[in-house]
Amino acid sequence: MCATVLAALAAAPAQAHDGAHRMPHWALKNTGAPSVRFRGLAAVDRDTAWAAGTAGTVLRTTDGGASWRNVSPPGAGELQFRDVEAFDARRAVVLAIGEGEASRVYRTEDGGTTWTESFRNTDPKAFYDCLAFFDHRHGLAVSDPVDGRFRALSTSDGGRSWTVLPARGMPAALDGEAGFAASGQCLVTSGPKDVWLATGGAAHARVLHSADRGLTWTATEAPVPAGDPARGVFALTFRDRTHGLAVGGDYRPEQPSPLAAAVTADGGRTWRPADRPPPAYRSGAAWLAHSRGAALAVGPTGTELTTDGGRTWRTVDTGSYDTVDCTADRACWAAGEQGRVARMEP
Repeated sequence: MCATVLAALAAAPAQAHDGAHRMPHWALKNTGAPSVRFRGLAAVDRDTAWAAGTAGTVLRTTDGGASWRNVSPPGAGELQFRDVEAFDARRAVVLAIGEGEASRVYRTEDGGTTWTESFRNTDPKAFYDCLAFFDHRHGLAVSDPVDGRFRALSTSDGGRSWTVLPARGMPAALDGEAGFAASGQCLVTSGPKDVWLATGGAAHARVLHSADRGLTWTATEAPVPAGDPARGVFALTFRDRTHGLAVGGDYRPEQPSPLAAAVTADGGRTWRPADRPPPAYRSGAAWLAHSRGAALAVGPTGTELTTDGGRTWRTVDTGSYDTVDCTADRACWAAGEQGRVARMEP
């Protein structure tokens, strides 16, 4: 997303302008996969993006979405890919979610021509939700609680091999607490060692933080809807190791989601509710590159923009998206149901 697009977004009213003054908008790209729901998205730059979704589907574009290549791992048709992390146009790691052996990790080094299964969960009590990398080598995947604590899986070789981290550094989970595999953004990193995990489903929504790549964690309550298995924090985004945003709510379409956004300025030690949050449940969020205050939040009923660091949000689009990602060259991508992938255009 170029600087002029950001400026126009910030200045434009919530309703669309006429053709002479059209505000920036999501431009849908034809993925050729209308039956797939893409909850995993990794935007590399304005030209290159990866999308991962249902029916074991992984797509990749290198021409800004004009064409898409189906690079799905062979034999993965029964799997649900909910997260993808891409280092560039050739190297990516995808996470399949589910109980027991349904949770798997695949890795490619040749743009998806070939894949290697680098992890398959064998514990029937584990259910992996999200995946995140600190750099090209170090990353984590996190499972819902096993024996009362969230389980963290670690890699130090770019996803080629994985090790379950000791549980002693993880605080006890609340009754009913879990992560949400809704957008690939329940686990996010900033810098070489900081990582945050979003939770819900319990009496209180929480954000867990580790400053040592997942060895030890602290937990803080987040002021978003909780007290039900369908409510909590669904996505996090940090622009640095101190400034972060949380969005979520109640994913059931018939349930309202007031106060479903929060902001932190101290690395997640404390959270405060947004003064004017998005009007409904939101499952994905992303900071715009090179901006101190601008970020997007997306969900099934629309997209919101904040230009004041998450204090206030306003709707800029009403299309359905589950996840969003912005790149260093100022491009923003979104993905969701019915094969929807879009890039923000002026």
